[in-house]
Amino acid sequence: MSSSLRPVTVGSVSLKNNLALAPMAGITGAAFRILAAEGGAGLVVTEMVSADSIKYGNKKSFRMLELNPGEHPVAIQIFGADPATMALAAREVERHGADIVDINAGCPVRKVLRSGAGSGLMKTPLLLADIISSVVKSVKVPVTVKFRVGIEAGENLGPLLARISEEAGAAAITLHGRPASQFHTGPIDLPAMAATAAAVKIPVFGNGGVADAAGARAMLEAGCAGVAVGRAAVFNPMIFREIAAGLAGAPASALASQERIKLFVRFLELSAGIYGEERGLARARKLVGYWLKGLPNASGARASFMTLKTLKEARTLLIQYM
Repeated sequence: MSSSLRPVTVGSVSLKNNLALAPMAGITGAAFRILAAEGGAGLVVTEMVSADSIKYGNKKSFRMLELNPGEHPVAIQIFGADPATMALAAREVERHGADIVDINAGCPVRKVLRSGAGSGLMKTPLLLADIISSVVKSVKVPVTVKFRVGIEAGENLGPLLARISEEAGAAAITLHGRPASQFHTGPIDLPAMAATAAAVKIPVFGNGGVADAAGARAMLEAGCAGVAVGRAAVFNPMIFREIAAGLAGAPASALASQERIKLFVRFLELSAGIYGEERGLARARKLVGYWLKGLPNASGARASFMTLKTLKEARTLLIQYM
């Protein structure tokens, strides 16, 4: 498998490259997705949205389905354990303009597992197949699935789940290289990922711990068609361009702190434009610690940021780093 940046096709959707922004709860909102798309991601994915919440008309969940012109192609990720409810949610996702419907079968959070959703579906492959099939039949856009290499360390459920997903009609897979029991820590199981990629003809995007071109190259050389980047993009949505350059053999060039803060201001402006100034800044509070990490007086600046209500106040606080 080529370890270079290249276009990839997911069902009827053509992506400009094989680098994707992975979904992250509380982080991959609209403003962040736009920045990641500008930063070179070939595909961006929303925070996961509860299918049950969509079924019962939850207003907050419906707001999470709202998309903007600058973020396409975009996948909306849904989670749930009932095929009919997931199909209903998928139709809403399609109606809101998503290019792809993504099914979460890998989240290890207890709250999600209690309902049998997320990585709980890895324990019930027949139900997972039923969900995928029901969703595929309910929409015209491609359907993708995200899961992990296993539940516990040392097991590889990837090839089985990949074949089930492909047979049920999934157009691509995102595979997290750690078992659910490890959440986001520990080594990536590249042999398990290689076996999974070899088991199917549809594209497999590798995910987990990728922070640079070397990490991306390892997954591509293991047979993955693409790479999904999550945590490393949180304070640097330009990482996709950096990885692309590294894969092309260009010298690594990390984002300077001054440029990082300029990007953060751009993020705040986007967020304020979408949600209004006060709400947009409030939504950014979860991220400010990542963006300011390692800078002088970062803890003080972060504390001050928590009380800001206008963009002018935010710019005044952050200008010391620009």
